[in-house]
Amino acid sequence: MSGAEITTWWGSDPNNIIIRMPNWLGDLVMATPVLEDLRRRFPNAKITAMCVEHLANLLEHNPHIDRIFSFSRPSGWLHHAHHIQVIEPLRCENYDLGILLTNSLSSAWWFWRGHIERRLGYVGHWRRGLLTKALAYPQNIATQHLVITYKQLLKPLGMTISDTMPALYFSDEESSEVETLLRNHGVGEGDTIIGINPGAAFGSAKCWLPDRFKDLTQRLALDSTQKIVYFGDHAGTELVNDICHNMPDNVINLAGKTSIRELCALIRRCNILITNDSGPMHVAAAVGTAPLALFGSTSDVKTGPYKLGRVIHKRVECSPCYKRVCPIDFRCMKRIEVDEVYETTMEMLGK
Repeated sequence: MSGAEITTWWGSDPNNIIIRMPNWLGDLVMATPVLEDLRRRFPNAKITAMCVEHLANLLEHNPHIDRIFSFSRPSGWLHHAHHIQVIEPLRCENYDLGILLTNSLSSAWWFWRGHIERRLGYVGHWRRGLLTKALAYPQNIATQHLVITYKQLLKPLGMTISDTMPALYFSDEESSEVETLLRNHGVGEGDTIIGINPGAAFGSAKCWLPDRFKDLTQRLALDSTQKIVYFGDHAGTELVNDICHNMPDNVINLAGKTSIRELCALIRRCNILITNDSGPMHVAAAVGTAPLALFGSTSDVKTGPYKLGRVIHKRVECSPCYKRVCPIDFRCMKRIEVDEVYETTMEMLGK
């Protein structure tokens, strides 16, 4: 894109930028390079990250933003809460550039109603008329990583695809608290920490079989210098409790017992994270912990761990189907055997 084309819609450099971040944990993590890229491009601008309330603190301590605008999503398009929680705060801040990493009509409508001067986003969902600059989806969107798709949205700002990586940031106090938590659960200084995340928010079709997680854990626990730490949100607590029932003392169940930032900081302390395609998988890659990702119903090309870790994906004829629940025989996950996951884990740990 030429400088003339940029100037046509663009004008002067923005002073006050807001980025509407994605609504899912993993997608938000994959979108964090956009924040760094914008800070590099506009070092003197005020940059605000807008995201749903339950994910907002993931962006704490991020050096590339000045402010986090969190909100809870009201139901109903004309609900008065839209004005109180979203539209009025947008108007008060006088943003001169809004970037939509979400693809919904409602998010574009909020930016338009919030009087954001320039609004940049992908087309679709009948929102072209609400955007100042509407980009067509990349032609190869199904075969490129979502991190790249997010970065390509910045092209009209004169930016090329960068080498920035997803990243999360922590305070020294948070790191210290995690060390204390691990010591309280018997994790020694020289122990290998193997994190396991057996759930996935989207549905059971993304999840390896619980009995296989159990078999794998029993094998891993035979080495007492290995601490196996299970993670899960409140919805996945029952699943993890069942897997961890009657396990040795070096199997630690933290499902439902951590905040989202504690979860991320704990994953950072792991030597490896064995996981389904999930938000914690992307957290692991962002904090430098190699994920071993088990894929079935989704595409590891599009949403696999970004440039770190390993993937086991049998690529059966019906995958990726993107279904929440498998309607047939779950062949994509059943073909992933315990032996293969165990051996890959040992290889990644250098054992």
